[in-house]
Amino acid sequence: MMEERGLSIAHTTIMRWVHQYGPELDERVRRHLKPTNDSWRVDETYAKVKSQWMYLYRAVDSEGNTIDFYLSKTRNHKAAKRFFKKALRSFHVSKPRVITVDKNPAYPMAIEELKKEKKMPVGIQIRQVKYLNNIVEQDHRFIKKRVRSMLGLKSFRTVTSILSGIEAMHIIKKGQLALRDKSVQNQVKFIHQLFGMVS
Repeated sequence: MMEERGLSIAHTTIMRWVHQYGPELDERVRRHLKPTNDSWRVDETYAKVKSQWMYLYRAVDSEGNTIDFYLSKTRNHKAAKRFFKKALRSFHVSKPRVITVDKNPAYPMAIEELKKEKKMPVGIQIRQVKYLNNIVEQDHRFIKKRVRSMLGLKSFRTVTSILSGIEAMHIIKKGQLALRDKSVQNQVKFIHQLFGMVS
């Protein structure tokens, strides 16, 4: 695209743009998302950062709309709890009525602690049914495909920035914006407006 416009740019320049604008795009987009429903699907997947496995917690609702994500160096109930707290703070998220998880024992422990702290509804139902989580596992594929094609992830901070941008673009492409016209042109126009690029 840059060559077509007569510009010569190294891939490192584009990566710096991603580090700078990924988190900014994620933050600005969230205020314009349609509300998710109250049936959550939660799961974690893996990302290799500097030859070490990290855990990417992700949640979608029963219609496949992204709720939130969280990258953690650990896979335990404390990490799960941090993820749920982050998800519950999101502008577009409905408080969960039911949360579907896999057999990871960390999730029920985290949810019980959040109930005691009055940060999650007491009557919430936890379902540990693997096949019901297919929707979030399918959604992981898009993120993993993007991360896999990169030249290796070098640090926790940069991978968090990269994931913010990838997740934000995935949310837009899935049609989660509160826009009447969901065309690609309208999505591009919306991003321009977010950054004050429309005259």
